Amino acid sequence: MTETSKISSAHLCRRAVVYVRQSSAAQVEHNRESTERQYRLVERAIALGWQRDQVHVVDQDLGITGSGLVERSGFAHMTAEVALGRVGIVLGLEVSRLARNNADWYRLLDLCGATDTLIGDADGIYHPSLFNDRLVLGLKGTMSEAELHVLRARLNGGIRNKAERGELRRGLPVGLVFGEAAGEVLLDPDEAIKGALQTVFDRFSETGSARRVWLHFRTEGLFFPSRQHASAEVRWVAPSYTKIHGVLTNPVYAGVYIYGKTRSERFVDDDGNIRKRIRKRSQSQWPVFIRDHHPGFIDWKTFEDNQARLKNNTRPKPRESGGAVREGAALLQGLGRCGRCSRKLLVSYHGKYATPAYHCPGSNIANGRGEYCLRVGGRQIDDAVARTFVAALGPAGLEAAVLAVQQTEANHGAAASQFRLQVERCQYEAQRAERRYRAVDPDNRLVARGLEAQWEKCLRELHVAEAELARRQDEASRVLSTHERAQILLLGSDVKRVWSAPSTTDRDRKELLRTLVEEVIVDVKREQDQAHLTLRWRGGLLTELDVHLPRSHPAPIRTDEDVVELVRRLAVHYTDAIIAGILNRQGKTTATGMRFTASRVCSLRTNWKIACFRLSLSQPQPDAQQCVTVERAAEILGVAPSTVHRWLNDGFIAGEQLTPGAPWRIRITDELRRQFVDKTPTGYVAMLKATHILGVSRQTILQRVKRGELQAVHVNQGRRKGLRIKLPDASPGLFDSIAADGGAV
Repeated sequence: MTETSKISSAHLCRRAVVYVRQSSAAQVEHNRESTERQYRLVERAIALGWQRDQVHVVDQDLGITGSGLVERSGFAHMTAEVALGRVGIVLGLEVSRLARNNADWYRLLDLCGATDTLIGDADGIYHPSLFNDRLVLGLKGTMSEAELHVLRARLNGGIRNKAERGELRRGLPVGLVFGEAAGEVLLDPDEAIKGALQTVFDRFSETGSARRVWLHFRTEGLFFPSRQHASAEVRWVAPSYTKIHGVLTNPVYAGVYIYGKTRSERFVDDDGNIRKRIRKRSQSQWPVFIRDHHPGFIDWKTFEDNQARLKNNTRPKPRESGGAVREGAALLQGLGRCGRCSRKLLVSYHGKYATPAYHCPGSNIANGRGEYCLRVGGRQIDDAVARTFVAALGPAGLEAAVLAVQQTEANHGAAASQFRLQVERCQYEAQRAERRYRAVDPDNRLVARGLEAQWEKCLRELHVAEAELARRQDEASRVLSTHERAQILLLGSDVKRVWSAPSTTDRDRKELLRTLVEEVIVDVKREQDQAHLTLRWRGGLLTELDVHLPRSHPAPIRTDEDVVELVRRLAVHYTDAIIAGILNRQGKTTATGMRFTASRVCSLRTNWKIACFRLSLSQPQPDAQQCVTVERAAEILGVAPSTVHRWLNDGFIAGEQLTPGAPWRIRITDELRRQFVDKTPTGYVAMLKATHILGVSRQTILQRVKRGELQAVHVNQGRRKGLRIKLPDASPGLFDSIAADGGAV
C-alpha cells in the first residue's frame, strides 16, 4: 500500500497539522538545521494533496522537552483538535518530536484511530486504525522513550566519571576561579574579593553568628562581591543576610569538591500529573566528595565547627539547649534547664525595669487549670551564676585582655584594608573609563556622551571611596592609645570590673558565659525559700550552688466593705456589666485602684460568694409592689423610653434608684395608671395655656406638679396628645371660659 492510497477525500477535507518541537532552548538556538527540516514539512503536506491554507503549524513547544514532565500547550491543543475530528493528518519529522513518553504517544494513537486521522513522519504515512501501522508506530514510540533513557544514562555516566576525578567544571561561587589544568580551582586573584570573603570567616569565628557578621558589614559600610552567573562580571553591593549565610554554609570555600548535592525525583501532583522536583541530599549521601581538592579560605575542620555553631543558633527543639544569644538581660537564656522535668527554661520579663524570670514550659493540671512546673525570678540566680563564673575566669583575665587589645586593632586594620582595596578598584575603573573615553572619536557624540557620563560616575565613586578611607585611617590612628592600652591591661587583672562595666552589654556577658558553661540546672524548693543550681562546665565538671530566694509577705489586699455591700445589693437586680458602670460613675475603684469591669465585678462576687443576677424569661404584669425598668415601663405605658426619662426629670412620674448612678426603676401603681387618660378631663388645660394663665414658665409648673401643688394627666389619644394641667380652684370663672382641649405640651 502506497502513501497516497491511505489518503482519502475525507482526510483532504480536514486540516493538516505540522508539529515542530525542540527539546531545549539551546537546541533551538544552535540546531537550526533540524528546525528548518521540521518547518519544510509544510511543503510535504501540500505535495500530499492539502491546500496551503489547510496546513497549520504548531510550534508553541519549541524549547520544551517531550518527556511528559512539562506541560506542552501546543501538543495539548493539537490533541484536542484531533479528538474533535478536525485534523486529517499529523506530520512530524520523527516520532520523538511528537512525544518522548508512551503516555502521550499512545493517547495520540488512540485518538487518531478513533477519528480516522493519519500520522506521518520521514519514513511514511501510517493509519493508527490499521494493525500493522499501529504496531510500527507503537514500536517507534517505545524506541523513542528508550532512546531518551539511553542518551541520559550515557551523558550522566560521562558527567559522573569526570566529576569523580574532580575535573567537571560547574559554576563556582564568587572568590574561586578555574585554572588552566584539568580540574584546577584557584582563589580569585582579586585581593578585594579575597579580603571580603576572609572577613566573613574571621568575623564569624569571633561572633559565632551569621547575623552579627551581616551587621558588621552593614555598620562598617563594607561592600560584598556578587556575580549573577559564572561568566558575568563581579559587582560590589551591600550584602544581604542570605548572601552571608550562603558563604558560611558552602563547603566549596573549605577546599572541597562536591557533586550531587541534590537529586531529581518524580511525583504525582494533586491533579494527577507527573511532576519533577529537586531534593537536597544529606552530606553522607553526596556521591562525589573530595577533600583538599583546591585551596580554600578555611579547612574542613573549621567548616564543620561553623556548621555546628550555626545549628546551635537556630531555635532548639524540646529538651535541647542552645539558641542564638539575644539582647535580653536574662543571663541563662538558652542555658537554663528545669531540675524537675529537664525541659529548657523559658525567659520572661516583668515589672517597670523588665526584671528577668525563668519558667518551665511544662504545665500540670492543678486546681482545674494549668500551672507551671517551675517559675522563679532571675535576679538572684543570675547574680550567683555570675559570681561563680567570674571566680573561675579570674586566672585567665590578663591573657584575655591582651588578646582583646590585639583583636580590636586587627578589626580596625581589616576594615581599613578593605577600603584601601576599594580605592584601588575605583582608581582602576576610573582609569579604564578615561581610556575608553579618549579612544572614541570626539565627533561621535552619541558614544562620547555615554562614555563621558561613565567616566564622571567612576570619578565620583573614587572620591567617595577616598574620603571614607581617610576617615577610617583617622579613626584607626587613634583606636587605642598607650593610656587606653594600659587601662585594658589593668582591667584584665580584675575580671569582675570588666564583667560589671557599663560598656559590657548583656549579650557580651552571655557570649562569655557560654565559652565555659554548657547548661545550668535549676530546681526551686519553695518550702525552704531557696533554689538549687547545678552548673555543668565544658569538659564535664559540675558545680552546685544553693541560692536564697527572698520571700515577700505583702499586706492583704481587700476591697472596701461599702463597695462589697453595694455590689451585694445591686447583684439582685443588675448584671455585672451594669454594676461595673454604676461603680465607675460613683468613682469606686478596685482594691488595687483600677476601674471596674464586668470580669472584675464577677471576680469580686465569686470571692465574696455573691449570687449573680438571673433574668427571668417571663415578664408578668407588674403589681402595686413591683418596680420595673424604664424600658419595661415605656412598654406598659405605650411611650418611648426617652419620653419616660424626660418625665422622670420633669417630675411627672416618680422613680427610684438603688444607689446614685443606678438605672431608674418605676413602680407601676393604680395612681400612676390613672394619670394616663384617653380624653382631657374637665378642668384641665394644656401646658401652654397654663403658663399664660399662671404667668410662670413651663419648668415652674412642672416643679409644682412634682411637689404636689398641681395635678397633671397625660392624654394618650387625639390630635394633640400630651400633658394637661389642672389649675387651682381660686379662679373658677376664669377657668370656665377656657377651652378644655386647647393647646398641647
